[in-house]
This record gives sequence, C-alpha cells and structure tokens, in this order.
Amino acid sequence: MAGIPHRDADAPIRATDSDAAQARLSAVRKGYLNDPFINYFIQKPHLVPNRPPLINIGTYVRSEGIDALITKFFSLFEDKVSVQIVSLGAGSDTRFWRLSAGPNNNRIVKYVEIDFAEVTARKLALIRKSTELRTVIGDINSENGGTGCSSRVYHLLPADLREDPESSLLPLINILDYQTPTLVLAECVFAYMETSLSEKVLQWFTNRFTTVGCLIYEMFALNDSFGQVMKENLRARNVSLPGVERFVDLQSLRNRFNDCGFSDTNGITLKLLWSEFIPKSEVNRIATLEHVDEWEEILLVLNHYAISWGSKLIGSSDKLNHCWELY
Repeated sequence: MAGIPHRDADAPIRATDSDAAQARLSAVRKGYLNDPFINYFIQKPHLVPNRPPLINIGTYVRSEGIDALITKFFSLFEDKVSVQIVSLGAGSDTRFWRLSAGPNNNRIVKYVEIDFAEVTARKLALIRKSTELRTVIGDINSENGGTGCSSRVYHLLPADLREDPESSLLPLINILDYQTPTLVLAECVFAYMETSLSEKVLQWFTNRFTTVGCLIYEMFALNDSFGQVMKENLRARNVSLPGVERFVDLQSLRNRFNDCGFSDTNGITLKLLWSEFIPKSEVNRIATLEHVDEWEEILLVLNHYAISWGSKLIGSSDKLNHCWELY
C-alpha cells in the first residue's frame, strides 16, 4: 500500500552481526584477544563503547575454542595438504585475514564467505576502503552487482542459506574442489533457521565432498528459565531462534552431524571449555584485565553456548577420525 514503508524482516538478524563485531572490538581493546583487523569492519569504532566483562569473556572463550579446532583440523593432514574453508553467515568475521597472517596461510587454497547480500555488499565496500585488507587478498574482482567478489583465494558470495542449497550454494561448484579437505564454519547462523533447512545445507556438503569437517557455534539448551529470558529478549528485537528448539543437550548437537552424514562428532559447552581447557596461565592473565563480580552469571551464560563439530574423512583410519579434538 502506498505510503507504508516496507518492513525488512531480516534486518534484526543482520544486526546481530554488528553486535558480535562490536563485542570482539571490546574484547580486543581490553586485551582479551589480538585482532588487528576488527577495526576495519566497524564504522566509527572510536564511538563504540566497551562491553561488560560477561560479553568480553564469552567472546574470548568462543574465539579461543574455534581457533583451536581450526588449527586441529589442519593438523589432521600432512603439512603440504591444501585445505578449503567455507564460512556460512560470515558477517564481519576477520578470520580469513587472521589465518592469512598465521602458519597455515599457504595451505588455504580457497576461503569462501557467504551471507545475506546486504551484509556482503557492506563487507566488500569496507574491504575496498582498506589498503590493509586489500593487500592480504590481492587482485579482487567485484561480482553480483557489487554484493560479492572473487580473488585467487578469497571469495565473498551473497546468498540466503534458507533457500534450497542446490541454488544458494551453486556458485561453490565452480570455486571448490570436491577432493580437497574442506572445513565448513557456521557461527550463530543455524540458530536463526529452521532445523530442516540447516540440515539440507549440511547434507549438501557431505553429499559432495570426500573429506569435510564442520564446526558450529550457537546457543542451545534454552528450555530452562534462562533460555526463556534469552528468547524473550530476542523476540523484543524481532529475532526468533527456530533452529535451537531441538537441541537440548550436547548429545542432540552431535546427533545433528550424524543425521547429516558426518561419521565422527563432538561438542563442548563454553563453560567446560573455560573451566577445563583454557590454559591456567591464560585464566590468570584474564583475571588481571578487569574486575569481575558476576562469575555465577558468566558461567550460567557460558553453559548455554556450545561448539560442536563433525567430520567425514573418507579413506582415513578411525585413529585419524578421532584426532580432531579440542586440545
């Protein structure tokens, strides 16, 4: 109807990416993390206020756990074996640039980021604006009307992952090699999709790639009072979580991988990651960064977020399949 503005139903979901980027910026400022690239993906970063310790610590534990698992994935294969990475719902993630500055940079033959066209268009504009970001990528070609790009290694693709993967993921066929070990990353993306749709995405990869791993980070076990409050707070922002209802414990997260063709699965809460796997020296260092009163609340929140992962390593021994552990 004339005069009535169009409501962008996905805008609140896209806004969660800005929340995550600003949280990472805060964690970097406070000394939790080292990320020299995050500033380039936030407009007017000097105006972004720091987040409370709960957010900083959660961001730190999430980042450390995912980074450790990615490093472990590389270690499954000989040093000269190339690896492809596909990041679903990548948003403002800086991981491509951070990995390019690390020891496995020469092993990454393709790195693909996928997100809504509005998100990829903004990211491409910020990449073109930054000499530092462009230098890492090299020669870059704009595609899809400025909403995507391609280069020798880095590719940015606009897509709605809720659509049939036979169409939304079709461009990957001309970018990736099905025989090359491939790691799929999905950080806080499947939670916003119906589980039946996210499973189609996972099955698209296991049906095609001979050697594939997938790492998922998201909230779970929201069937208690804490979870109800979280969902109500998100509903107030017009954000729903249809993709978390089925996942009430770690075993249910692992079952998702089994149902989608992965042969070996695992999972860990951020609470357990913090309590058992973060080195004591790091825990002591973090304790010096800022005063923390709300440890009970922090541990409660960390217990409702998990990293889960699965692998399908065709032709590999059981021993190799079980080598993809956290630490």
